[in-house]
Amino acid sequence: MAVSQAIPITRHPFANGSYKQMLIDGKWVDAASGKRFETHNPATGELLATVAEGDKEDIDRAVAAARRAFEGPWSKVKPFERQNLLLKLADLVEKNFDELSQLDTLDMGAPLSRTRAYRLRAVGMLRYYAGQTTAIHGETIENSLPGEIFSYTLKEPVGVVGAIIPWNGPLTATLWKIGPAIATGCTVVLKPAEEAPLTSLRIAELAMEAGIPPGVVNVVPGYGETAGAALASHHDVDKVAFTGSHVTGQSIIRASAGNLKRVSLELGGKSPDIVFADADLDAAVPGAAMAVFANSGQICSAGTRLFVEQSIYEEFVGRVAEFGKKLQVGNGLDPNTQIGPLVSEQQLERVTGYLDIGQKEGARALAGGGRVTEGALSKGFFVSPTVFAGVQDNMRIAQEEIFGPVISAIAFKDMDELVKRANNTTFGLGSGLWTRDVTKAHAVAKRLRAGSVWVNCYQAMDPAVPFGGYKMSGYGRESGKQHVEEYLNVKAVWIKTA
Repeated sequence: MAVSQAIPITRHPFANGSYKQMLIDGKWVDAASGKRFETHNPATGELLATVAEGDKEDIDRAVAAARRAFEGPWSKVKPFERQNLLLKLADLVEKNFDELSQLDTLDMGAPLSRTRAYRLRAVGMLRYYAGQTTAIHGETIENSLPGEIFSYTLKEPVGVVGAIIPWNGPLTATLWKIGPAIATGCTVVLKPAEEAPLTSLRIAELAMEAGIPPGVVNVVPGYGETAGAALASHHDVDKVAFTGSHVTGQSIIRASAGNLKRVSLELGGKSPDIVFADADLDAAVPGAAMAVFANSGQICSAGTRLFVEQSIYEEFVGRVAEFGKKLQVGNGLDPNTQIGPLVSEQQLERVTGYLDIGQKEGARALAGGGRVTEGALSKGFFVSPTVFAGVQDNMRIAQEEIFGPVISAIAFKDMDELVKRANNTTFGLGSGLWTRDVTKAHAVAKRLRAGSVWVNCYQAMDPAVPFGGYKMSGYGRESGKQHVEEYLNVKAVWIKTA
């Protein structure tokens, strides 16, 4: 395992140790309580910023601002104008993309090589939603009632949206929530993760620069159990869009019962990634490895259950382990870094706890298996890329979401048995398979119970293609036309003309 070091760069003002306020009704304000919390670089432990800590009172203020905007001036803004605002924001995100990617790297640890690669995706999402703005329409429906009765439908914005995002990709997660809200004419209160709030706050600044009116986009940093819970249960929020763990997702569903608000959930996963003996192994080795090791395994759809056909199991898993050993671990500010730190000490404890569990259960660590403490990395939350062999389906490392750079390699023989085992999980977010046989690819893809199936690739995503889960991985979709529909109500209108 190679270890990289940081290369000094000029710090953005959002990460220079200063204090950052929250955005409510177009104004930067302190928390009503006056509380603040710190956000740190997970690679070094250094203080990046002190941030206003929102709670229920701040959520109340932000929701009230969003409601005023929704029922006031924003309701009169035409689709073309909303489209133009999104295009202006897209231009600003593109212009400032290097600093935004740096903020993601500093605040949650992902290597610059990864965060900078999201330029097309980030800008593309906003421009896609801008295109959808003028494509929202109802339909005329010929009914079968007697007489002359004209019937049609209207598509209307659902209202005030409470958006709650995780820390594993703040830039794209923020745009994934506010983009469709603006496109459809909704207003939004965004609660970023307390571990990584800085990019969301900077995007809020750019939204104001783009001319998005006060109250349309509000950003309230804070903790999940206070600010997040208040947003999820708020009686004047019409919809909650949440990305995060299934446990928190369940609590949001319970909280939504008060006013039966709409809910869309993109939750966790324990995704199968299947390698058949007829696959192009030279492509499958790095593909299967980075399906988990990318972003230090902090991806909800990571292919953490690696199913490998028995005849190639030892060879293939060994090659994946060797690939993992050669990855460069280090501070994300070094452009040569491939694996950065985990986001926090709490996440480090969770992942290393599973490393201990795996070995106690009888799995063999062919690569990694512990925390990285070499040199300057001892100050950060680093775990080496880990490959467990000899994993059985009933082991905890094969059933529970670890959210770290940990592969559980499982052997299989029979395809029917494989599909049953691959689907034997409470989750259903992503899945992958590697084969040269197109008939086999179609057959297995149809039978996998997951929202996405990647064949001879992994984690491919596009703003036009829907993404979401089955089972405990949530419901609703993000990206694609389906995402826009999540922010709209359908109204039927009947007019008796004679």
